[in-house]
Amino acid sequence: MGKGDSIFACQQETAVFDELAAELDVEPPRYVDIRDRAGWTADSSAAGPKMAAIMADALLEVPPVKSIDVQSEGLCLILGSPDVAFPAALQLCEVLGVTVLVEGNADIPPDRRFEVVRGELSGASGSLGNFKVRIRNLQQLQPGGRGDFVLGVPVSSGQSECDLILDLSGKPPLFPAPGKREGYLRADPGDPLAVQRVVFEISHLTGMFEQPLYVSFDQHLCAHSRAQKTACTRCLDTCPTGAISSAGDHVAVDPMICAGCGACSSVCPSGAVSYELPPAEFLFRRLETLSRVFRDAGGGQPRLLVHDEDHGSEMISLCARYGRGLPSSVIPLAIESITCFGHAEMLAAVATGFASVDLLVSPRTERGVLERECALALAIMDQPRVRMLDVHDPEALSDVLFGFEAAEPVADTVFPLGGRREVTRISAKALNPDMDEPIALPEGAPYGAIVVDTEACTLCLSCASLCPSGAIGDNPELPQLRFQEDACLQCGLCANICPENAITLQPQLDLSDAALGQRVVKEEEPYSCIECGAPFGVKSTVERIVSRLEGKHSMFTASDAGRLIRMCDDCRIKAQYHSRENPMQMGERPIVRTTADYMNGKGRN
Repeated sequence: MGKGDSIFACQQETAVFDELAAELDVEPPRYVDIRDRAGWTADSSAAGPKMAAIMADALLEVPPVKSIDVQSEGLCLILGSPDVAFPAALQLCEVLGVTVLVEGNADIPPDRRFEVVRGELSGASGSLGNFKVRIRNLQQLQPGGRGDFVLGVPVSSGQSECDLILDLSGKPPLFPAPGKREGYLRADPGDPLAVQRVVFEISHLTGMFEQPLYVSFDQHLCAHSRAQKTACTRCLDTCPTGAISSAGDHVAVDPMICAGCGACSSVCPSGAVSYELPPAEFLFRRLETLSRVFRDAGGGQPRLLVHDEDHGSEMISLCARYGRGLPSSVIPLAIESITCFGHAEMLAAVATGFASVDLLVSPRTERGVLERECALALAIMDQPRVRMLDVHDPEALSDVLFGFEAAEPVADTVFPLGGRREVTRISAKALNPDMDEPIALPEGAPYGAIVVDTEACTLCLSCASLCPSGAIGDNPELPQLRFQEDACLQCGLCANICPENAITLQPQLDLSDAALGQRVVKEEEPYSCIECGAPFGVKSTVERIVSRLEGKHSMFTASDAGRLIRMCDDCRIKAQYHSRENPMQMGERPIVRTTADYMNGKGRN
């Protein structure tokens, strides 16, 4: 029996079944909690379709999770006052390699089971197994045979490495989102229970660990920057841990710092950053399966409840065991991080047949990202179908869900295929089948058009040459600036690079087929070469240059010099080559002399 051959619809007795599988020397089965997620509800008689949907979801083959190995040898740096740091060091010195960093003139205990240094911590970087710390005025211990230990001469600055950091200083955290930085633990030094909790936790952080690769990154799709001009910074502005940094024309993602919130993938307009736990295409498949099986089993108006695997699962379990549970039409969907469920996933859920989508946030959820994604999804939907549930009481959760009447689901459902941008467009068309005008979107949306000031635009084409998605292009045959709205990421690079400030962004979503093709946003009459008649530039630009240079600039004061401006490249080169004032002219080519010429005495002439 393999791991995919059986599924137990009960997670309460997981340990029993795992132990039995070990005795039989087989792979442990998979589990799905039918009772807490679908049964024990006030309307349990109608829970059959939901149970069928949840079982179908459990049967889907989950893609394997990519990970890298992280080694922690237990080198631990403890920060804090001596009255808290030294007792913690005594508890940890038997299992970890401990160094205590003290500030001020505290007494140094004559104990060689752990190291003591004095200085001021000026900075720290890294994560579990690879922390780097910088210390000012560093003094290292010099133990002696008699008397107290002394410290050496201060060094202006020093740098060291460690695997773990235990912060008991009570000062602001060393890192953004400190609760998500692996290997960095902190507690209030005035709370003995909290201190003991982190001391116990950090004592177990030695050995080899698997760090999941939460996101994948394709730098070729990134629209962060071009030609040292900054464009899209959505992921940089969103990442709570600082795992994303600028790296020239693209960003860089540090997988060791990434905590897997998935917010970057939700806001990335190009798909350069994609969440892998699970991938977006698998999440779309789950949505379609849950909705389809629920409706095929006789259910009506399915409602989706998206939650994380920790806080949300516990809330639902408590609702089922001690309260009314969930309504029979509410299907819970557990994912690793709720912030990876962006506007594309919300729209896909409704377009596949869900009447509404509820997002159950936890105390650790990055609400700002989720609120912006909800606002974007609501702007695209035909009516309000998405809401955030910020409740932390199981009974209150049941009351909110039982007291809500969802709208009718869409009549014609879709199958979400493609990337997040493609799924957004497909879903939006299903939700707005009769929409003729573009849908106005909030500022910062990753969909939209550009507005070109045709009077200011000179058709320099700098925007077309640098557009990262190819939404802006030119016409090699005519002086034209073209734009394809479906490809526009609203990264803002065109507006930043335009020397005339002629471009502004207009966030919107055009569902018509016109958005899929190129349209001319600026066009001018070409200028014809005065020699051959071939068009070679923009007429207004050439005439403007002529008016400013001919007869006024020292290089164009000669009678024929001004004509060069009115010529195409080929004719200009020919005219310069045959000109008497050509500075590159080398005179007549000398006659080639052969051996016969020299033999006849002509080679010396």
